[in-house]
Amino acid sequence: MPVITINTNRIQTIVFNLENTLERKELIANSDLVISLLPPALHPVIAADCLQYKKHLLTSASVDDSIMSLQDPIKQQGLLFLYEVGLNPGIDHMSAIRQIHRIKANGGTITSFRSHCGGLISPESDDNPWHYKITGTPYNIVLAGKDGAVFKENGAVCQWPYEQLFDPNRVIHIPDLGYLAWYPNRNSLQYMPLYGLPEASTFVRTTLRYPEFCFGWKNVVELKLTDATKRYHTNGVTLQEFFQTHFASHGFSEWIEKQLTSRFAQTKQLLEKLQQLLDAEQEAGEEERKALQDFMMVDNQGKLMDVNLDSIKTQAAATVAGQMHEANLSMKQLFFLGMDDDQTFINKGECSAAEVLQFALEQKLLLQPADKDLVVLHHEIGYELDGIQHLTSSNLVVKGEDHIKTAMAKTSELPLAMAAKQILQGNIRETGVHIPVLSSVYTPVLQELETNGLHFNTIDTIIQ
Repeated sequence: MPVITINTNRIQTIVFNLENTLERKELIANSDLVISLLPPALHPVIAADCLQYKKHLLTSASVDDSIMSLQDPIKQQGLLFLYEVGLNPGIDHMSAIRQIHRIKANGGTITSFRSHCGGLISPESDDNPWHYKITGTPYNIVLAGKDGAVFKENGAVCQWPYEQLFDPNRVIHIPDLGYLAWYPNRNSLQYMPLYGLPEASTFVRTTLRYPEFCFGWKNVVELKLTDATKRYHTNGVTLQEFFQTHFASHGFSEWIEKQLTSRFAQTKQLLEKLQQLLDAEQEAGEEERKALQDFMMVDNQGKLMDVNLDSIKTQAAATVAGQMHEANLSMKQLFFLGMDDDQTFINKGECSAAEVLQFALEQKLLLQPADKDLVVLHHEIGYELDGIQHLTSSNLVVKGEDHIKTAMAKTSELPLAMAAKQILQGNIRETGVHIPVLSSVYTPVLQELETNGLHFNTIDTIIQ
């Protein structure tokens, strides 16, 4: 029998085994509506039960072929199975579509769409070299990007492999936060028709991180720490021992040498060129030639350009410092994950490197009680109206209160709660399988979210 752990006038919490078919079906049959927060692989089971007992179903999970195959019977039963009602996907859909519909209603033609979303650590709680702490599902962090990404940029379909995604220099400026790095999500193109933007020349949905995270994760990918094939015995094995074993079989020494050699070679070349300029400066001084600011150089196109050696010195120093910082950061991040940790035992039986990496993340990057997380959602929509190019920027930043009342929890679960409320009150009457891109769905839900403090700051600017 299910175990009732809490029973109040408003909440009844029941612990039961999902694999117990009779208990599961009984609970669903006695519900008015079902919200599933289960792992995606279990949603088809819940969906089948909801269809059998004629219950609406809400989840933040992505729509897949298994649920779309039930489209006709769901409609016939007058049910709504509302998927992708979380943060990303969820609030991103609703807020973007609201702007898209507004622009089109005013006669605008949308030419580009960029949507960036990420769960971050708030600056006052940022105290590790990864500049990241876990606010979502750890395994999703490990899996991120493994299928590569496809999106559209300036009329061309771009397909990027896993190894190309995590570039710390690919950044966007977020008001009041500064520059954040982004990497494209798995398949942006599937949302173009759903957003009513099949002709947009640019369409990309991305994940935001601090640049240092992308720098480190690129290294993690190169070092095969997200590999899920090779198995390791981990009982009685420390993190240090695992890293030693794994790196020994994946050319860690060669990787380190390549990283350092590349950076030091660039530094050496830069310093040699700078020395040549300094020598030229000295010769000019001795022969009473032109002043320092009057030096000329030839650029890559063969054109003469003015050279200010003081500026070059500053740039050279910054470049050298940056390369040294990157080399230092690489090691700091790996040590932080446990490369030298001989006290933490894994004890997970046979595991892949990806599973051990997840364990390390859970040990090292957990939110502490006083930590505050941050959710950032930023849309940029380019459009033409009356021959003039416009850019609409829409920005949402939510800060958590502590390690329990997180911004991620608030933005992921409130949409489900607000959508459920609207359905039960009869304000949303759609049937079939949907994501929240219909005005009848996103309008009341966004209004509820705004009532609960989730406000977007939208700015429209003329760019031509």
